[in-house]
Amino acid sequence: MIRRGLLIILSSPSGAGKSTLAKRLMAWDDSLRFSVSATTRPPRAGEVDGREYYFRSHDEFAAMVAAGEMLEHAEVFGNFYGSPKGPVVAAMEAGRDTLFDIDWQGGQQVRNSSLGKDVISIFILPPSITELDRRLRSRGQDSDAVIDDRMRKSRDEISHWAEYDYVLVNEDLDATEASLRSIIEGERLRRDRQPGLNEFVRGLNAEFDRNRG
Repeated sequence: MIRRGLLIILSSPSGAGKSTLAKRLMAWDDSLRFSVSATTRPPRAGEVDGREYYFRSHDEFAAMVAAGEMLEHAEVFGNFYGSPKGPVVAAMEAGRDTLFDIDWQGGQQVRNSSLGKDVISIFILPPSITELDRRLRSRGQDSDAVIDDRMRKSRDEISHWAEYDYVLVNEDLDATEASLRSIIEGERLRRDRQPGLNEFVRGLNAEFDRNRG
């Protein structure tokens, strides 16, 4: 019995562990597909169209938005990024779940799209602001100015926590991953995710009738 695929949105402030948890989920279940974004920025060395991103011109991207082919999109530093709808629909109809690593604005657009009824949204909170700052600095990737900017944006991100279906505090990666698995497994079993269930139950009732006859 093929169920409808889910659209799983993961959001968090930078440094709360969202990307690490997304990678862990992909390793846990290889039937999960990661939503590959489209972008108008040029590819970097080693990037392949359709793997890291779908690379599109500004005109091509605008045409996709106008045609309703984007589930969500936003402009970041002069370039556009968005989630193409086609691959997500194909995966959903094949019973495969799609994982979105997006911010609250992108999540809001996906929830308000025509596929909103198939969305589950999960927000990841840090255990404390002090720990969030420590995690950002321990990466050793960003300047103090960049980290300060990320911390300022974190307050706005966290303010949207109540818009999500599930909220997890990421004190321990293993425990948070286990909670994420439980959420996904439970959502997959919901009655309304299984379009063939009505027909199956009709078959059971028909079997009752035959046996009684």
